[in-house]
Order: sequence, then C-alpha cells, then structure tokens
Amino acid sequence: MELDLDESSLAIGRIERALSRIEKALADRANRPAPASTAAVAAPAADQSALKAEVAAVIGELDRLIAEADRG
Repeated sequence: MELDLDESSLAIGRIERALSRIEKALADRANRPAPASTAAVAAPAADQSALKAEVAAVIGELDRLIAEADRG
C-alpha cells in the first residue's frame, strides 16, 4: 500500500493537529496551579493519559509515513 500525496498531506495534517493539542496541554499544565487535594489529582492523571494517547498517535502516524517512504 503506497501513500499518495493526498494521503501523506492528510497524515501530516493529523500530526500537526496532534502536536498542537500536545503543545496546548503542556502549556495549560504549566500554567495550572498545583492541586490542593488528592481529589484534584484525578484531573491531571486524566490529562496525562490523554497526552500519552496524543503522543502515541503522532508516533504511529510518523511510523506509517516512514514505512511507506522506505517501501517506495
């Protein structure tokens, strides 16, 4: 399965959007005050899971593009 230019452009767009979401999440995290209680720790843990999922998505898209470039 060879990626054509449109598919590559779409993949790059998905990567750019995911990186923007990661950047925003990290900026929000840096600007957020420290949690005062353990109940407030649940939200950052959920944020961390979402951030990990975004990073995994970016890595997956990059791996796909690299594999296709290696094949042709």
